[in-house]
Amino acid sequence: MRQFTTGHLNKQVGDVTDAASREPVVLTRHNKPRFVLMSYEHYERMRNGSDPRRAHAVAEMPDEHAELFDETIERLARGEGYDDEP
Repeated sequence: MRQFTTGHLNKQVGDVTDAASREPVVLTRHNKPRFVLMSYEHYERMRNGSDPRRAHAVAEMPDEHAELFDETIERLARGEGYDDEP
């Protein structure tokens, strides 16, 4: 997550809001996180619980995700990578 100072927000509002349109950004004051700025769409997804993304601990990972993860790790270990995909 990118960070900006509140002073930077005052001087470069366009840069900060552009970054916040892509992902939430932290606004710091006196080197401490004070605020998070994000797009309205991101806020609504969080508020409504409609964002399907979720972080999982490996032990909690759904079986279908664990299988995909294992297959990808094996492919990378064989030297096959993203460049090999059509």
